[in-house]
Amino acid sequence: MMRQIPLDDVQAVLELLALQTAAYLVEAGLIGYKDIPPLRDSPLTLRCSKETFTGYYVSDREEGREELAGAITWEENGTELTITRMMVHPRHFRQGIASALIRHAIASNPQAGRFVVSTGEANLPAVRLYEKFGFHRTGKRTIAPSVALVTFEKIQGI
Repeated sequence: MMRQIPLDDVQAVLELLALQTAAYLVEAGLIGYKDIPPLRDSPLTLRCSKETFTGYYVSDREEGREELAGAITWEENGTELTITRMMVHPRHFRQGIASALIRHAIASNPQAGRFVVSTGEANLPAVRLYEKFGFHRTGKRTIAPSVALVTFEKIQGI
């Protein structure tokens, strides 16, 4: 089930932060860079964010509740939508959650003519995911020795 994450709910923000930390620690290992901005977030920085946060929830039958398994966030600027965070808990890798989140972001924003996203160049699972959805590499910048950030864009309807 997919729904917006209520940033005014303390428990929801703590679950989001736990998910984000677990997911971005994996990315940090893949790209060899531990200073990824999402790893510096706190409950306060998440609550104050202007991004739209959508969570992907799965049923945790043992606990009898829903678990936040993934999330995507974006910012809108006119007809451009920038995906600012994409995260899936490592327990839920390879289950199609990231694909479902991208499909949701695109379908939820029909007014967007251009979608933009960035990731570590060495994060090959993310690179492949964005390419699978028709994103094309448009830029690259070095953020630390041996660490590059690549930017992708997708033009709506192409």
